Amino acid sequence: MRFTALCFALAAGVGAVLGGATPARAGAPEVPAWLHAHLGTGEGQIAPVVLDRARRLYHEKLQQGTVRNPCYLAMDATRPSTARDGTPGRRFYVICEARKSFRAVSSGHGNGRKLQRADFSNGRDCARHFSNAEGSKLTAGGSYVTAETRTSFKGYVGAANRREPFFRTFLLFDGEGETANARERAIGGHPAVLVRWQCRFKNPDSPHADAKGFVPYGRLVNYTGGRSNGCTTWSETASKEILALVEDNPTTLYIYPESADIDAVAAAVTAGRSLSRAGLYWNDTCLQTIRAPRFWPKETLGPIIDDWRASLPKLAPPELPICK
Repeated sequence: MRFTALCFALAAGVGAVLGGATPARAGAPEVPAWLHAHLGTGEGQIAPVVLDRARRLYHEKLQQGTVRNPCYLAMDATRPSTARDGTPGRRFYVICEARKSFRAVSSGHGNGRKLQRADFSNGRDCARHFSNAEGSKLTAGGSYVTAETRTSFKGYVGAANRREPFFRTFLLFDGEGETANARERAIGGHPAVLVRWQCRFKNPDSPHADAKGFVPYGRLVNYTGGRSNGCTTWSETASKEILALVEDNPTTLYIYPESADIDAVAAAVTAGRSLSRAGLYWNDTCLQTIRAPRFWPKETLGPIIDDWRASLPKLAPPELPICK
């Protein structure tokens, strides 16, 4: 335990948080010695408070019998999406203590929206705004358990003489507390790829054809390390490993920060107090970029989004042009 405390103290010395604004869960076993090397705020490391909460959540669900998976997941959404060398920043963690395995991979944060009544949009590198409101397209920190997967058709891709259907698998999350509406929000994890539709072509034999026998065709877009619509997104390689890890074997996912962390950090910044002295954590690079974070509770943001949706003109969905 003394070594763990030392790691926390060292993290404070470089501006990381050692504690947190959210009350701790039931205790977890002591951090194993091999995992200490991964504690910190450097590239590919995990901040002590993020690991502590992720481990507490995992061991709580393990004791309850909710999960049996030997691995658990975590994310630090205060870190930048791009590393100093220009590659996707590693801020999502797959930790398997029984196997002495730790892996840090990239992940997107919610991009938000810019509406007339409220601007809660996020930049590509750092997230300033967070929310659990449906339709906000923002990341909501807190506790989740992975659930079932769903694979859906996204369109045809490839060269004109070899167009292939593209499918994407979506991993659903079940949340609790502030994240309890994860299903309502369709929050989960998936590969950071999409098909940007460009046109449609006749393919009546396809099971994906519409009533007129057309299927959508487009360009495959990879946005690894970029922004999402509020979901957790990974590279295609990392997605395959994560999806295989949790298929029919759920585990926990802890995403930092929660609303209490965000409010506490914002208050400290406004008052000009040192985060480390206040026992708070936010990634230094992103804090310099966003100045102060903000949490938008669903009770506040939900009505604004509903009014915006109600104001939209009722137009028929545009019809894709025929592929040439």
